[in-house]
Amino acid sequence: MKERSRTEYSLINIFTGMGGYIINTMLGFVCRIIFVRMLSADYLGVNGLFSNILTMLSLAELGISNAIIYALYKPVACKDEKRIASLMKFYRTAYRIIGVAVAVVGLLMLPFLKLIINTPPAIKENIYVLYLIYLTNTVISYFFSYRAILFTAMQRNYIVTGYNYIITIAQSVLQMAFLIITREYLAYLLIQILGSITYNILISAKAKNDYPYIKDNKTIPTLPKSERKAILKDIKALAIYKITGVLVNNTDNIIVTYFNGLISVGLTSNYQLFSNTLNALVQQTFNALTGSVGNLNATSDAQKRYFFFRVLNFSNFWLYGWGAIGIALVSGDLVRLLYGASYVMPMKIPVILAVNFYMIGMQHAVYTYKNTLGLFRYGQYVLIFTAAINLTLDVILGKKWGVFGVFLATAIARLLTNTWYEPWAVYRYGLNVHPIKYFLRYSCFALVLLGTGIICWYICSLVECPVFLTVLLKMLICTVIPNAIFILIYGKTEEFQYLCKKLHNIYLIFKHTP
Repeated sequence: MKERSRTEYSLINIFTGMGGYIINTMLGFVCRIIFVRMLSADYLGVNGLFSNILTMLSLAELGISNAIIYALYKPVACKDEKRIASLMKFYRTAYRIIGVAVAVVGLLMLPFLKLIINTPPAIKENIYVLYLIYLTNTVISYFFSYRAILFTAMQRNYIVTGYNYIITIAQSVLQMAFLIITREYLAYLLIQILGSITYNILISAKAKNDYPYIKDNKTIPTLPKSERKAILKDIKALAIYKITGVLVNNTDNIIVTYFNGLISVGLTSNYQLFSNTLNALVQQTFNALTGSVGNLNATSDAQKRYFFFRVLNFSNFWLYGWGAIGIALVSGDLVRLLYGASYVMPMKIPVILAVNFYMIGMQHAVYTYKNTLGLFRYGQYVLIFTAAINLTLDVILGKKWGVFGVFLATAIARLLTNTWYEPWAVYRYGLNVHPIKYFLRYSCFALVLLGTGIICWYICSLVECPVFLTVLLKMLICTVIPNAIFILIYGKTEEFQYLCKKLHNIYLIFKHTP
């Protein structure tokens, strides 16, 4: 197998992820439009609610994958096949136990569905049958997909994303066809399960083919007790972090359902689709870099690690700041264009979603470094406070202001806890740099973004055209103005110059590629 540089692996990962995601996203929007036209808003609510519940159930994974990826970086760099195989054997056993646990806990949740859905949705399918289909789709992945982790550690995440997008694109086409022909939500879900099974089987077979030394579990030695103990300590820290993280990030739709009903969840999910799509698109870049950052942190000096963190953090600001402005000012018109005026919500909803989008996005560089430096034990209890504040404010603000109050509660909870603690821990214990440097930059970024957002809002408020033209003009405004201001303010910084140089190198690589 041909060895490549970190830059080459990163480029392949980024372009594979971006290319597949753009095609998949376009299909996803078309599929969403067909979904809305063929089925009622109650189905959107069911979709959003069950997705949140099963994301909460996935907390059984407890961050094991992050601990194993970190443990794999060094043996992968040293090409220690024996240790890699032992780690994968440990991971396989853990994931099978998790799969059974998720299935059992998921079944125990059945009697509580009536408590969450206090107003029955206007759908013809049995709500329990639909939930069991969602649960099956979640459980399946634990028995096959654990091998995908090896591609990430090997800096070959493009294999995982490539397989995923090929299957997802085929799945979306089939789902659209069946919705148009049958208008059956059940067929839509069954196609989704078929896609999950196909993906998991293919990625598992690819891993065994490329790395045959992970296949024969009988001859693979068990990890030494000391190594298992160290990994379990990391898993414990990640478990606490993940459980509380799910309570912060995946309870909003459940709370909204309780206070406002499933239809409100369906309406909000259209806006969340835009922010989630943008977040996932940008995340393709950072996910693609994870393996390379892990390799860099395992082989480079402190100065180089710190400089690259600054570059990543600057990229966070640029991409998520730009995206947040677009979410706040364009998503309402996009909803009106794609789904109809009856699905439009007050502007305060996209604004608070944009705030949450930006706050999460600005943490990506921090989380990437925290995971690749193995700093799992720092901050393991912080999100307990985040979750407690979030749930308390959800009840108070959700009761007072409905959907807006629930999302505002999440933003306040994040601001008071992990938004400041996570970077503090990475700077103090990982980079050995005074955290005040991060907070000064973060504050400057926030002020620049606020000023840029106000300018864009004022210009967008002058646009009065038919909805299609309005969307195009606002998208143009929210693209040109932010990027022009960012270049004007940050064009001479080291980070910007570094990124320009890298982009120029990429151009030269493609120019000279036959």
